[in-house]
Amino acid sequence: MAKSSTAFRCTECGWTTVKWVGRCGECQSWGSVLEANAPAGGRAPAAIPPSAERVARPITSIDTAAVEHWPTGIGEFDRVLGGGIVPGAAILLSGEPGVGKSTLLLEVASRAAGSGRRVLYVTAEESAGQVRLRAERTGALHDELHLAAETDLAAILGQLDEVRPALVILDSVQTVSSSLVDGIAGGPSQVREVAATMTRIAKERGVPILLVGHVTKDGQIAGPRLLEHLVDVVLGFDGDRQTALRFVRAQKNRFGPVDEVGCFEMTGDGISEVPDPSGLFMSRSRGPVSGTCVTIAIEGRRAIPVEVQALIVPTQAPNPRRIVNGVDSGRVAMLLAVLEKRGRIPLGSADVYVSTVGGIRVTEPGADLAIALAVASAARDLALPPQLAAVGEISLAGEIRPASAAKRRAAEAARLGFTTLIDDRFESIAEALRAASAKADESPGF
Repeated sequence: MAKSSTAFRCTECGWTTVKWVGRCGECQSWGSVLEANAPAGGRAPAAIPPSAERVARPITSIDTAAVEHWPTGIGEFDRVLGGGIVPGAAILLSGEPGVGKSTLLLEVASRAAGSGRRVLYVTAEESAGQVRLRAERTGALHDELHLAAETDLAAILGQLDEVRPALVILDSVQTVSSSLVDGIAGGPSQVREVAATMTRIAKERGVPILLVGHVTKDGQIAGPRLLEHLVDVVLGFDGDRQTALRFVRAQKNRFGPVDEVGCFEMTGDGISEVPDPSGLFMSRSRGPVSGTCVTIAIEGRRAIPVEVQALIVPTQAPNPRRIVNGVDSGRVAMLLAVLEKRGRIPLGSADVYVSTVGGIRVTEPGADLAIALAVASAARDLALPPQLAAVGEISLAGEIRPASAAKRRAAEAARLGFTTLIDDRFESIAEALRAASAKADESPGF
């Protein structure tokens, strides 16, 4: 008979130790080391004959009609999912507190209920009355939308047997606990058990389940990393809380692309989709203003025009200020050095402020040229024409490199009426500055 030994194993990475420790010595996770009794000389389990429904079949004989997408009625949400929700899919939606996760999923539940599907919305964070008040405010009331306030996993499974829904929404996975597992709600073992059980129910019954997940202060999904591996789709819901704009991005999607982005706007009546956000990130000034330049940014597969604004203020301080908003501060510092060295624009004795319009964050290298032209325009107090857009990456040598999806950016610029596009056709930043100066109303030269 095999000799048994007691060991402790990390539930995150599998690291083992002969005694219990509070922190894993491999992945440095806290509270993930649990006792595991395993035989020293493990044997393979006895084979179990498969049932008639589970016998392996040729892949060409598998029917895919039962796993086709069905649209939710929210175009931007369906865009990110790849066309809609797949039956039996486990979908995890994560985001910061107050960003609007519950509001979005309540709208999804209302649209699904309006199409004739029975929906079960399980709230583990709020009371049923609180959710009802939000549904009244957003117009999400429907007879096919069933609401339950439960925090115990067994009670939730009972609700599933009673209601027999076609769509389940659980808000949230970190606030539900199981009596079969030790630990408090939100702990690694509890989150793992709840997510694994709900995913198994989704596969066995063919019912899609949407889970709400919390995030840590670093923006990562709270709980064990295994949570993201268990589900089929991981969506991130983000946006600046000071603005009404929200974005849904797919971080993992087994049924569609992961480079799509959905655009929404939070209003007093709930959340509404924004099919064409082309005018949200541009100012409404009546005439040309110095220090502004438009770039065509890529969000997923969507090209979006974004206006970059810059302000140059002379200062006598020994350390001039560099304040940025919506762009990467390190990249702006590099562009200022390139402008001063390669473009002959003195910026060492001036405060520099760079920001985007509308609260959008642009971190891709394709916005380098627009940032540089905006700074140069502000430094020379020379307004660029409103029909000019710039796209390109700038190297430390002052060269302009092509940006990704150049054809898509150029097509979007032409659709929006930009007649001049400054891009990698100009070899250096100096040539681009001269071309922009020639297009301006006054051309004293950069």
